[in-house]
Amino acid sequence: MRRLLRPPLRALLAVAAMVATGHALASSCAWPDWEHFKQNTLSADGRVIDASTPQQVTVSEGQAYALFFALVANDRATFDRVLNWTQNNLAQGDLTQHLPAWQWGRQEAKDSNKGTAPTWGVLDSNPASDADLWIAYTLIEAGRLWHERSYTALGTVLARNIAARETAVLPGLGRTVLPGPVGFHPQDDVWRLNPSYVPLQVMRQLAHALPQQTEWKAVLDSSTKLVTDTAPHGFSPDWVIYRRDKGFGPAAGPRATELLEAALRAEGYDVRSAVSPWRLGRGDAALMRELAHGTAAAVRETGTVAESTIRDWLDARLGAAAYEIGHRDFLALPPR
Repeated sequence: MRRLLRPPLRALLAVAAMVATGHALASSCAWPDWEHFKQNTLSADGRVIDASTPQQVTVSEGQAYALFFALVANDRATFDRVLNWTQNNLAQGDLTQHLPAWQWGRQEAKDSNKGTAPTWGVLDSNPASDADLWIAYTLIEAGRLWHERSYTALGTVLARNIAARETAVLPGLGRTVLPGPVGFHPQDDVWRLNPSYVPLQVMRQLAHALPQQTEWKAVLDSSTKLVTDTAPHGFSPDWVIYRRDKGFGPAAGPRATELLEAALRAEGYDVRSAVSPWRLGRGDAALMRELAHGTAAAVRETGTVAESTIRDWLDARLGAAAYEIGHRDFLALPPR
């Protein structure tokens, strides 16, 4: 869910950070970056388009930021267009009942239907809590600043749904924001979290604005712990693993062997390692097929990769004549 930010978006986010932390802009100020963003990124009906992708995708984070920028710019007409598009296309027409889907875009016809015009719709229905939090926060602030009760009511209901579907009580941490409803609790004692999903100014304001939803005070406490405890040197990782009775640790991913070797060497172990890839060929067709489907299923459960991307990867793997799977063996001898 993370992409490099283009310069106009970086500039907008810099202003957004100022406003979200209490530095208000005068409503009469010209904001060229906002006008540039609208002209180059926002469709007439309120969709933030990532033109760098073949599917011309829209993600819920983009919609959330556009809502906030429109509020900062005192641009209510654009705010309503973005909100209406988000509700109608990402939330099945009703944000009080459905959290926004994460990704929407062009759906190419399958091989059996080549020649058929592509359709448009949801590509990944798993919501992203960072977007949902920003939308709820912005709606509540819009209701306060524009004296519009409908925004306040919608933001309040959305916040309640976020608390119900995108938070969980983690042992030793309390009620905590999960990155999405599905795919971030891979084992009974393991959760995958993202400190960047819980900007503390947003969490603090939700706890302040929604005293009747007492869970937000607990979420603020866990968010503060998530951000600070994962940054012992001042920098918090993008993704982090939280384990029952063990706390936080980085998601090692493909560097797991490298990190383990380094840790063992630091303890005085004599570590010897060598690359030993697994190679599968024509005689292993059944195993290759099961491996491809199993890998795709595991990635799908994380909720962090678009379904269309998973399908494309799976189609390519199922058509391959051979596999080479990266692997490394090592031997660790204890210190004498």
